[in-house]
Amino acid sequence: MSNGMESIITPLPFETPVSEIDKQILAIKEGEDADQYQDELRKLRSTRDSLLEKLYDNLTPWQTVQVARHKNRPQTVDYIRMICRDFRELHGDRHFGDDPAILTGFARIGSHKVMVIGHQKGKDTEERIACHFGCAHPEGYRKALAKMKLAEKYGLPVVTFIDTPGAYPGLKAEERGQAEAIAMNLKEMSRLKTSIVSVIIGEGGSGGALGLGVADRVAMLQYAWYSVISPEGCAAILWKIANEETIPSAASSLALTSKDNLRNGLIDAIIPEPTGGAHRDEEVAAKNLEKWIVDSLRDLERFNPQTLVHRRYEKYAGMGAFTEESEAD
Repeated sequence: MSNGMESIITPLPFETPVSEIDKQILAIKEGEDADQYQDELRKLRSTRDSLLEKLYDNLTPWQTVQVARHKNRPQTVDYIRMICRDFRELHGDRHFGDDPAILTGFARIGSHKVMVIGHQKGKDTEERIACHFGCAHPEGYRKALAKMKLAEKYGLPVVTFIDTPGAYPGLKAEERGQAEAIAMNLKEMSRLKTSIVSVIIGEGGSGGALGLGVADRVAMLQYAWYSVISPEGCAAILWKIANEETIPSAASSLALTSKDNLRNGLIDAIIPEPTGGAHRDEEVAAKNLEKWIVDSLRDLERFNPQTLVHRRYEKYAGMGAFTEESEAD
């Protein structure tokens, strides 16, 4: 953990013991005789880090969702700043308008020229309202698809960052063809003749996530979640009420953690995060993310466009397949 983060990280509900130690560390650091207590500081930090590691090794699914939603968690714009060079943003869907909930543009990641597309939730209240808290409208998905087609035209890989609780559910979005826009993205991404890599960096909710998630390689950051519905939505449907009892139960039933998704064959890799989540050390999280993207793009370079499309089809056609053995077998 970065010591410089001790004074600004907002603790999550299950992090109360860690928060108490952080308060002690901060009190000593701000005291007049801080230099005399360096040994004490080292011990407190060691205790804090050990406790944090123990907590994060045993997160419940609902606690994982809380980490993925942390207000300081890095977003698409942060990863673009940390791992992309020469980023040039592109706007508009050429049909209706520009959706700030989806960010697109040319960039370089490592030695690769790419098209970057990602959900953006916003960093403060004003920006979050403008970005609809990361819930894209149909023009956002059409903008994403238009930029993917542009990448295909120039033979550039597509890199998508997924971080949304779901597509925007408003009446106007439905009138403008929300479901059709997402369905079109699914169809066109499945046959896009260039490599695609996708990473769920925070929340991966429902069709809003799938609209950017049909890819040759799909990964999740360690404490992200990816599911057909949010725990709150699931609880409201199954138990007719979403509260402190039903929401954690729904989260456990949805198999939404990175480990669950990897075990079920829905993703290809888990990208490790710093202990305590990406918000506790953004640079380490960004380096791990960049390495996976660069390695994946390098691996995909060996396939021609038609082979990529064929392999992508086989990948998604095989999801959910299972066999049963009879007693005779």
